[in-house]
Amino acid sequence: MGNVQPTIVAYPDFDVLADIKAIRKACKGLGTDEEAIINILANRSCPQRLEIKQAYFDKYDDELVEVLKKELSGSFEKVVIALLDSPTVFDAKELRKAMKGAGTDEDILVEILCSRSNEEICAVKQAYNELFERDLEEDIAGDTSGDVRNLLLTLLQAQRDEGFEVDEEQAEADATELFEAGEGRFGTDESVFTTILVKRNYMQLQATFKIYEQLADSDIKDAIKNEASGTLQKCYITIVRCAKNLQLYFARRLQHGMKGIGTDEDTLIRIIVGRAEIDLETIKDMYSEKYDVPLKEAVSSECGGDFKRMLLAILH
Repeated sequence: MGNVQPTIVAYPDFDVLADIKAIRKACKGLGTDEEAIINILANRSCPQRLEIKQAYFDKYDDELVEVLKKELSGSFEKVVIALLDSPTVFDAKELRKAMKGAGTDEDILVEILCSRSNEEICAVKQAYNELFERDLEEDIAGDTSGDVRNLLLTLLQAQRDEGFEVDEEQAEADATELFEAGEGRFGTDESVFTTILVKRNYMQLQATFKIYEQLADSDIKDAIKNEASGTLQKCYITIVRCAKNLQLYFARRLQHGMKGIGTDEDTLIRIIVGRAEIDLETIKDMYSEKYDVPLKEAVSSECGGDFKRMLLAILH
């Protein structure tokens, strides 16, 4: 959406051989040179990091991920391993983790599926299938139910219009339909909300929300909070926030991961690593604008050790 900035770009003087030798040296002998690992991985683009991973195996006949897992631990290990996957593979692993075992971490399903582009959703379905020999749609259908299942499965069809054209007549018709499906009557017709929120382009949705607010004399998010609950409410609110300002949505998720007691390190890793080469610089701007504190400062006070140093290095 518009002009967004990453924090990591391709390293201009990339020398894959020098990098793998430096990483090899950092893991040899007593102790690990974490700083060397941070300096390399936080300053290479994803294609460069994947090249490092492959070159390391070709030269040393060792899986770099396994070598690093032996050397590192905790959240620092997690963020390093995340940097050695493509964002698509990382998303697929996060989705699998969210559904494995007892219970489902629906927040992760919502964050990933409600905020990704059509192309990203198609890629993650393929990666999921290749990694786990399972079908993402089948797994989500089996792990969710009712309106939430319908919404997530519709998102997985990856059929959102991704243009920037706004059809005012359509916006008016959609706003009226949303009003009549929700506040305008007793009970809520979820299928109307789902169809409109999942299929229309973001600019079109912004126009629809404006008209809705005039019709209903209230914000679309207030209507959703009154009409839906639980995970379905989270899905709808997430889509509304992404349609209005995707980078602000991620800034909110980061803040949510850091507020209260304890820090949700997984969310910090997912967003800071996942968005570093897309729009993390813009997310930083949104964060400081909304919360009056720089994101780096917030991360610095919430995290510690090498984990903190790595996140700060990615945030630049």
